[in-house]
Amino acid sequence: MRHDNLAIQDLVELRQFVSRTLCQLNDFEEGIFQVTEKLLMKCGKACGILFCLHGPRSVKSTAVWENITNSIIFYGSTGEKIHRAQLNTVTCE
Repeated sequence: MRHDNLAIQDLVELRQFVSRTLCQLNDFEEGIFQVTEKLLMKCGKACGILFCLHGPRSVKSTAVWENITNSIIFYGSTGEKIHRAQLNTVTCE
């Protein structure tokens, strides 16, 4: 599993990074497939975002940004962890 350290300034940059990375990890052309997101809640408070890339033939790859550790874990279509990115700065809350 690869690891990255990078700076993300806002939610727009976070979305772009996640979409680009999911496409690269799956050898998909960027901008072709839809990426959806769902806010994750714990005890009534937002704790992260679940991103899902909807690829060809119902292939789905996901990523979870967790705001406490400020990291993103990327999962392959079979659910295995395939990549991790640690964010240095982010103001996505």
